[in-house]
Amino acid sequence: MTLHSSLNEPCMPDDPALPTPCLLLDEARMAGNIARFNRHLARQGLSSRPHLKTCKSMAAAQRLLRTPSGPATVSTLAEAEYFAAHGVTDICYAVGIVPGKLARVLTLRRSGTDLSIVLDDPVTVDMLNTEAKRLFADRDAPLPVLLELDCDGHRSGLDPAGDELLAVAAAVQASPFLELRGVLTHAGAAYARADVQHIAALARQEADAVLAAAARLQAAGHDCAVRSVGSTPTALLGEYPQGVTEVRAGVYPFMDLTMCGLGVCTTNDVALSVLTTVIGHRRHDGALVIDAGWMALAQDRGLESCFLQWGYGLPCTLDGTPLPDLRVSECNQEHGIISVDSGDAAPAQALHERFPPGSRLRILPNHACATAAQHDVYHVLRQGQITTCWERMRGW
Repeated sequence: MTLHSSLNEPCMPDDPALPTPCLLLDEARMAGNIARFNRHLARQGLSSRPHLKTCKSMAAAQRLLRTPSGPATVSTLAEAEYFAAHGVTDICYAVGIVPGKLARVLTLRRSGTDLSIVLDDPVTVDMLNTEAKRLFADRDAPLPVLLELDCDGHRSGLDPAGDELLAVAAAVQASPFLELRGVLTHAGAAYARADVQHIAALARQEADAVLAAAARLQAAGHDCAVRSVGSTPTALLGEYPQGVTEVRAGVYPFMDLTMCGLGVCTTNDVALSVLTTVIGHRRHDGALVIDAGWMALAQDRGLESCFLQWGYGLPCTLDGTPLPDLRVSECNQEHGIISVDSGDAAPAQALHERFPPGSRLRILPNHACATAAQHDVYHVLRQGQITTCWERMRGW
């Protein structure tokens, strides 16, 4: 994708012709994050099925995927359709399926995409059977199914040790429209506590869940070739035992302040930022007013009960150097407020002298997925210069 229509050639972030707010992506930082992740998995003999829900861009995804065709993970059918249109044909749709989405699933599979689906309820199997009777054609192969497991009581999924696991597997096996491919889980609890050793233990717990469930399924006569785990914290801070077949993670190419707080990375690793312009200051306290509100930064404030917070984001200089004395303390739709973190009135009154109207800053995001989702393109930084733009897809 070319640069913004008002720009005819590469530019610096302080170029007044570059509209703000806009999303910046430091390509060198991203490459370093990807290399670290791949090295960590390679040492364990593991392969990655990267989750593309964060990047939502083929230009970014091609730097993550092992081959042009995948494997990949998505969280929406719109993502599956977008990446399939760009040649990614090995895709796991890692959100519970509902019958109303079955027609789109079949369209993707008929186009040559090996799309697997996820479920965790025998009622879902019954509903899929009813809808499949209406939609399936003679040429349609059974849909590959992964059973979702609950490894930490965080979100959804089957108990790996419960009776319902075998009941759902039996229902899938009995269906002429479905075939069991394996199990997957997500260590959601890894985001709840800033403790590196605890997160490493959760990685083992995550793996134990899929391995125990797979063993039970195989003992009952079910196929369970796929044993899929993954979250950025557990993947990078833990190690998985033999038997896990793939690791799904999505935030690791970009990182964010949540990953910093959890001990996964430092602010020097965060590849995403939002470029913003100072548009004034508040008279009563000297706080800066910027043109990046929650429409640009998102409303995600990170894990405020767990570790140091920067409100809606951490301000940085144009070269990406953090300004730890500042924080984005408030957000309206198109206005952001940058305050001195200490609350000291004297430094706050001096803010408008340090950053007069027209000054530009970069804001590191709390949550890369949420902030990136507010934007249509990445403005790609190479050696401090914006050299190209990469499109992002949106929707469900």
